[in-house]
Amino acid sequence: MAKKDIDWANLGFGYMSTDYRFVANYKDGKWDEGKITTDDKVVLNECAGVLQYSQSCFEGLKAYTTEDGKIVCFRPDLNAKRMHDSAVRLEMPPLPEGMFERAVDEVVKANIDWVPPYGSGATLYIRPYMFGSNAVIGVKPADEYQFRILVTPVGPYFKGGAKPVRLKVSDFDRAAPHGTGHIKAGLNYAMSLHAIVTAHKEGYDENLYLDPATRTYIEETGGANLIFVDKNGDLVIPKSDSILPSITRRSLTTVGEKYLGCKVTERPVKFEEIKDFQECGLCGTAAVISPVGSINDHGKEFVFPAGMEKMGPVTQKLYDTLTGIQNGHIEGPEGWVHVIA
Repeated sequence: MAKKDIDWANLGFGYMSTDYRFVANYKDGKWDEGKITTDDKVVLNECAGVLQYSQSCFEGLKAYTTEDGKIVCFRPDLNAKRMHDSAVRLEMPPLPEGMFERAVDEVVKANIDWVPPYGSGATLYIRPYMFGSNAVIGVKPADEYQFRILVTPVGPYFKGGAKPVRLKVSDFDRAAPHGTGHIKAGLNYAMSLHAIVTAHKEGYDENLYLDPATRTYIEETGGANLIFVDKNGDLVIPKSDSILPSITRRSLTTVGEKYLGCKVTERPVKFEEIKDFQECGLCGTAAVISPVGSINDHGKEFVFPAGMEKMGPVTQKLYDTLTGIQNGHIEGPEGWVHVIA
């Protein structure tokens, strides 16, 4: 076996079909064992639950090669837990305990030649997803489901380093009060597409969403949690029942507190407080941290003191420490780095 002949250093962040994927089916009240397959086609009835009522959820994580040659992924147990919570909220059958992590291991091992080499800047993106698969015409949960995992090699989210991005306060709501903002449901992302296209047309990189009830508190962006750094170099994390519990953000709070000695406060954050913060970052699997340079509130522009040229000093330390743990250069908390091969 040998690595695929790919220009790893110049990979973009897009889909490329690999050799194998994992598929499991739920029928007659139970999940089968699942299997690795070469078939990349999903065949559905025209009335499938996912097509009629958007009953689907997904996850995202990455496998990568460490300097000592191990192939690892980062905290897959938390992805498994979050997918369990998403399934429960959407009246879908959660996977049996341990099946998610087993499936991740199997599909990465099957596609081991697609895992980019260490130092290339690329990773193997892992996309687990689940959907209602049988015909449903009445408004109700499906009776049958399919769980799949595809993998695809991707380059770094930001070529040439992460430059601070520009956000705009959105006129749209990301999630309803007591809705599904706290789970990784496909429908949440469908709702955000018009808002992100609108933001891009207006010259912004992303939307900043406020709480839908009062529109005074900061929630998150269309695809990432937010963190702020105050004047003391400490972390302030917006808290809300409708914010998706980002695994990267939760890991960064531990890094800030345990490795950098920052005070970490999770609380509701009013939008008017942004003037009190020195730095801001978006947290997610793809980029780890994307620095935020400015936020525009209907023509009123706020530029963070850290500026528009590069990451702020605390954000950079957070990024360097977390990626150092992921790549095996820094010893992380027990269980954070899961060895696959």
